[in-house]
Amino acid sequence: MTSSTTDSAFLAVGRRVIRREAEALTLLADGLDASFVQAADLIMQASGRIIVSGMGKSGHVARKIASTFASTGTPAHFVHPAEASHGDLGMLTKGDVALVLSNSGETAELADIVGHTRRFGIPLIAVASKRESTLVRQADVAIVLPEAPEACESGVVPTTSTTMTLALGDALAIALMEHRAFTPEHFRMFHPGGKLGAKLLRVRDLMHRDLPLVAKDCPMSEALLMISQKGFGVVGVIEADKLIGIITDGDLRRHMQGLLSFSAGDVMTRHPRSIAPGALAGVALAMMNDGKITCLFVVDPEQPGEPLGIVHVHDCLRAGVI
Repeated sequence: MTSSTTDSAFLAVGRRVIRREAEALTLLADGLDASFVQAADLIMQASGRIIVSGMGKSGHVARKIASTFASTGTPAHFVHPAEASHGDLGMLTKGDVALVLSNSGETAELADIVGHTRRFGIPLIAVASKRESTLVRQADVAIVLPEAPEACESGVVPTTSTTMTLALGDALAIALMEHRAFTPEHFRMFHPGGKLGAKLLRVRDLMHRDLPLVAKDCPMSEALLMISQKGFGVVGVIEADKLIGIITDGDLRRHMQGLLSFSAGDVMTRHPRSIAPGALAGVALAMMNDGKITCLFVVDPEQPGEPLGIVHVHDCLRAGVI
């Protein structure tokens, strides 16, 4: 088989797999019914955590679903069914809700978890493909996946079924998140590190509150001292507690002739760019890049012109804002 033929064969299989899984997801979306609503209601009413469990490939999907729940405002964790049989059943208590995943619905390792929920009256949500399976029959709420072939031609490798289960978990998590009015600010609380955290940082999280400010009639000799002391390379000019101007390196160069004979109001650039404390840090960085400046004063949106802080381009870069 030539390289070109091999490449074509790989592409054909790849496209077939993705299309087959996409078709299954369409079936899943179209087939969602009252059981989805009942599952969401059970989770909303839980005073404890959502315990997600599954074995094998379903276990890997369960871990991801638990993680998604936890990061979007629904406390959850994964319990491995084999470990549950050796002591971890104690992690599943009154007030919790169990979400158990099994394509066949007959996974033997899940028996102890299912039995534990029945014994102690813990709500059980099942996700499986077989409507008559043991897991579905034992559950308080059962979401049955639609009949769809696995992506492999032999039909034995968990592919389409795991994709549908994962998408179903995402659908539940997002439905609950939106019902709770879970905001990007809440999301950042659970993602303080990495690019997600940086992307959701607000200006108030980065701004400095020890401000370089001088009055409009301040002599430039004092304004220069303020620029040097604060270390931002700029000084803001205020009048009646309102920011009316800014003095930058460029302003100093333009007024070099007789600089010390001027007041801050003579040298400043009027109407400086500013930003609100609740704005995303990424917006601040974009404004600085666009204006080819290194600092932005942060002003109170409820008291227009009142300076609250200052943010430097280096603050954004250090925090990973790009």
